Amino acid sequence: MEQQQLQTSVISVGQLLQYSQLARPVYQRPYKWTQKNVSQLIKDVYTFRNKSAYRFGTIVIHDDGGKYNIVDGQQRIITLLLMVQAILKHHKASIKNPELRSLLQSLEQKMFCPSFSSDVSIVNISSNYQLVEREVVTFDEELIIFLLNRCEVIQFVLKDVSEAFQFFDAQNARGRDLEPHDLLKAFHLREFSDKDEPHKTQIVDTWENMQTDELSGLFSDFLFRVKSWSRLQTARYFTKNETDIFKGVNIDRIDAFSYAISLRIAHRFVDNYNSNFERQVDMKHMAYPFQLDQTIINGRRFFELIAYYKKTFDTYKQNINALHPTLNENSKDILLVINNYEGRSRIGDSYVRMLFDCALLFYIDRFGYAEINKAVEKIFVWAYSVRLNYQNVQLASVDNYVLQKLNLFRVIKDATTPNDFFTLNIPSVDANYSTKTKDIENLFKNLKYYGN
Repeated sequence: MEQQQLQTSVISVGQLLQYSQLARPVYQRPYKWTQKNVSQLIKDVYTFRNKSAYRFGTIVIHDDGGKYNIVDGQQRIITLLLMVQAILKHHKASIKNPELRSLLQSLEQKMFCPSFSSDVSIVNISSNYQLVEREVVTFDEELIIFLLNRCEVIQFVLKDVSEAFQFFDAQNARGRDLEPHDLLKAFHLREFSDKDEPHKTQIVDTWENMQTDELSGLFSDFLFRVKSWSRLQTARYFTKNETDIFKGVNIDRIDAFSYAISLRIAHRFVDNYNSNFERQVDMKHMAYPFQLDQTIINGRRFFELIAYYKKTFDTYKQNINALHPTLNENSKDILLVINNYEGRSRIGDSYVRMLFDCALLFYIDRFGYAEINKAVEKIFVWAYSVRLNYQNVQLASVDNYVLQKLNLFRVIKDATTPNDFFTLNIPSVDANYSTKTKDIENLFKNLKYYGN
């Protein structure tokens, strides 16, 4: 990034909290500090009160046209706000130091007041404020002066939000990279149309109600791999360098390209149908026709797409045996075996299971439950051939198998009917080179895919 785009300064807590332009952007995570975190911060204030200065660390700010969006440092800033609010409540009337009294008056007038819709944030703020009140009551004027004037942060201000996030990655003292889905969240919130702005709060709430590990799994184990493999691209690790695969087109700014016509029709028609006054009578709602391999519409539709596939993925994982009432005995046997065979818990076997799950979900996404039993059998043989043919299965093994041996994802993507997929020939397995997979081997024999 260019040097002139980065402004660095050391400022006191009192200066920081007087920024009237400070803002908590909608892409921020909930406030998750517990009383333990708050107690440690207060303990640090007491411990270092005799020092000339004490630094709380760094904060990263995105200068969004004069509005200072907090990128990193939210937890500390909100906690410091709670402390100053408690100081104003319990000490304002009794302060004798004129400079401190003037500073507190300025803070009272200028401090920003963030809003929170997440239940997690609201509960933690309420709990932590009770703790802060108990501690702040015992503060003397010297300790308050130390907190506001000699406790400092290193402030980094950047003009570009993407660079602000990248800078946060590099500067984070805990060494924790921002998750790729967090970068996508920030990108697609910026892509909202003016018409969709009123939906932001609800959409962010829905996103924040999803656990970070669940979102990470949805992207890395399912969405990223299906989209990459169907494009003939490697899909080993989903990092921030691969986020472009989930960036599509802005429906309000895309030129009148031929390929965009169908996207614009679907987008506008669904919205028009659902907003029509007749829906108040028949109470019907049309869901957007999402497809895993379609071009993504940026902004609101991206968040709807993730919510849709999160629900699909969770339902599938929770009860794969209830996929469809038309499952026959062969399909039920396959699902029973892959859920219970002896070696199923090994890392290599989890990669094979991921192949099966991704391919079956991609098939269902494209064709629904048409010929589902043939699909289960075909995909099982394709995926678990890797398990029987390899003594050790690595992530590289399954990635190479898809891209260099037989890319079932591309076949499904290019198929116009289930029969186009079923006519694909999958070679039989000559021998079983894996341990703890006797039940898998027996299934292959029963399905006539084992031996010559």
